[in-house]
Amino acid sequence: TTLAKNLQKHLPNCSIVSQDDFFKPESEIETDANGFLQYDVLEALNMEKMMSTISCWMESQGQSLASTDSGSAEEIPILIVEGFLLFNYKPLDTLWNRSYFLTIPYEECKRRRSTRVYEPPDTPGYFDGHVWPMYLKHRREMEKITWEIVYLDGTKSEEDLFKEVYEDLIQELAKQK
Repeated sequence: TTLAKNLQKHLPNCSIVSQDDFFKPESEIETDANGFLQYDVLEALNMEKMMSTISCWMESQGQSLASTDSGSAEEIPILIVEGFLLFNYKPLDTLWNRSYFLTIPYEECKRRRSTRVYEPPDTPGYFDGHVWPMYLKHRREMEKITWEIVYLDGTKSEEDLFKEVYEDLIQELAKQK
């Protein structure tokens, strides 16, 4: 989310759709045998609503592009779709121009998660009993993906990650001119 927002500040005509905005209400989230709420699964998200939001954005941007002649890089609309389970949701597979995935080791992920405030709050053992196992499961599923995903080292500084992705996107935009 931090990287996406930083990119949005520096890229003209850029919008963000965040998967976190599509969580179902807590009353609809399943609980596993250990009593952990299952937030780190696709079923916890209203992915159909997210797809609808993306489709509406694509349709509106397609109409605005058709009404312009120039097509400079500054006018190319950019949609950043960010979230933790994007590559595990097959209907999104055909939408990507560029794909990035932040990797992070267990210790750093656990440390960062402990500094965040969640609603509902994490219960004791939630990270080790649910969050990290789900991260590993979804990473294994991603190994079957056939398109290119750029894996980013999540331990790098925010500035270094921004620079790496921003430069890559600028090159991609230049190709689309």
